Amino acid sequence: MAVTDEAILRIKEMIVSGELAPGDRLPREADLAARLGLARNSLREAVRALALINILDVRQGDGTYVTSLESPLLLEALNFVVDFHSDDSVLQFFEVRRIMEPAGAAMAAVRISDGELSQLRKLLDDIDPEAPVEDLVASDIEFHRIVAQASGNLVLASLVDGLSAPTQRARVWRGLTEQGAGERTLNEHQAIYDALAQHQPELAQSWMTVHISGVERWLHHALAP
Repeated sequence: MAVTDEAILRIKEMIVSGELAPGDRLPREADLAARLGLARNSLREAVRALALINILDVRQGDGTYVTSLESPLLLEALNFVVDFHSDDSVLQFFEVRRIMEPAGAAMAAVRISDGELSQLRKLLDDIDPEAPVEDLVASDIEFHRIVAQASGNLVLASLVDGLSAPTQRARVWRGLTEQGAGERTLNEHQAIYDALAQHQPELAQSWMTVHISGVERWLHHALAP
């Protein structure tokens, strides 16, 4: 079990057992981490994941509270998960990306401009693997947008842009629940950038395939019964 998943399970057990009731404030992060035998980073990621689905409410400068856990609130959050767990439609989006974007990367390796390379370089330099997952996903979306644009094919660029929204939530959820996902994504971005900068189409295509397939494999696992 991933460390973040374990942290989520431990907090859930505290709520289900009644130790933490709706409206209760969680103990201080350091105290709770020590009590549960977890690293503070893992606990922090678990809290963020549970806040995302309306189980916890993080109040800046005040603390973290269990929400009311009322049905409408939880059903609203359930839509987040149902969007890509109710069926395999989001997986089909990733399958399309895996077919389309590697070919686009190969085209980009031949056609990319110095300006587009500079844009990608700045993205890689500006993002930190420890940045909030929302920032990492935003950077990932922009990276793919620039590569698609660099392919010189406006139809492909439009399709890649259109596929961002349907897959964004799955990418955020992966970033929150899979240990090391952010760092792995940035390493793969670097490999794609290097292939583009060296104008090596086959290498760019291979790395883009690896990159998208990694998310697709995770999603297969997430959708498994």
